[in-house]
Amino acid sequence: MDEASYPQRAAKYTEIDLGVAVIDYYDAERKVIHEIKKSDKVEHAHIAQVKYYIYLLEQRGITGVTALLEYPKLRKTEEVKLLPGEEKEVERWEKEIERIINEEEAPGVINSRICKKCSYYDYCYS
Repeated sequence: MDEASYPQRAAKYTEIDLGVAVIDYYDAERKVIHEIKKSDKVEHAHIAQVKYYIYLLEQRGITGVTALLEYPKLRKTEEVKLLPGEEKEVERWEKEIERIINEEEAPGVINSRICKKCSYYDYCYS
């Protein structure tokens, strides 16, 4: 989806592998993350994802980062910022994820239609 929607970006923007996440398109000059979604609706999870990316960059000393969520099907772009105090919310997300990972019994497989379109599909169903 990324390459098909915006083919000119490959040369202009950088992919950043943060170990726990990979940002496909980062404009280092403007400090803007570009996240392309093929969904036909804006979802809280999309916003949370880019806020997490901003948080990870801030943890590495890169400040002033914003994100653009781009929805080609909707012809819509939404700017996302990590507001002061939201770092605590992101840290809570991380703790909750760690709790789930460390549970004795793993959560069951969901088998939802949405799973097949998720970029983490291989992690859950491998």
